Amino acid sequence: MAKFYDSISDTLQQFIEVQHIFFVASAPLSGVGHVNVSPKGMDSLRVLSPNQVAYIDLIGSGNETSAHLNENGRVTFMWCAFSGKPDIVRLYGKGRAILPSDLEWTELSPLFPNYLNARQIITADIHMVQTSCGYGVPLMDFVADRDTLTRWAEAKGEEGLHNYICEKNVESIDGIPTPIGIQVKTQ
Repeated sequence: MAKFYDSISDTLQQFIEVQHIFFVASAPLSGVGHVNVSPKGMDSLRVLSPNQVAYIDLIGSGNETSAHLNENGRVTFMWCAFSGKPDIVRLYGKGRAILPSDLEWTELSPLFPNYLNARQIITADIHMVQTSCGYGVPLMDFVADRDTLTRWAEAKGEEGLHNYICEKNVESIDGIPTPIGIQVKTQ
């Protein structure tokens, strides 16, 4: 049975912090646009307060979440327990992207490891928290975080990463501009 809360309790924060993966969902306003769900791992998320979370977003093949947040702010986070008690936690909120050129970057970036391929920090103000059973979630063992993304970024180097962002991360697959894309176009 699902339960709803106004904020992230200490118990839910502890649950979130021990999970090795979470999912971020966002969507454009257009009914014909694509809903996006992105898995996130590594040491990338922080609970900043009972009603705010942030994660360091690493350069990837797309930038859907950033584009959707720039357009409408809607975001949902989800964690599933793949070991232990079968729980699911969802956070519903309004988010935005903070770029390395933004003032908040200086405040928030020290909370995360210094990833070479960090492109933005996504913050979200949470207005609703939901818990539900994870009876249908399989039991799985965590082996390790993959190092593939880190090795890829190191091989690209700073200039290669910048060029990749300019080529692949300036708009969503539906053509919605990202904050990075807006910044690139104004330079």
